[in-house]
Amino acid sequence: MEVAERAGNSVEVLLTRYVKCLDGRRGVANRRIEDLLREYE
Repeated sequence: MEVAERAGNSVEVLLTRYVKCLDGRRGVANRRIEDLLREYE
């Protein structure tokens, strides 16, 4: 909801318009999150 609000769109619009940008990127996102968290250990 935060991202949608900042983008000036509803969650539904974000999911329908931008879902193709996110498809298959979960692994990449998880690795980036894990790398950032390691910096704070």
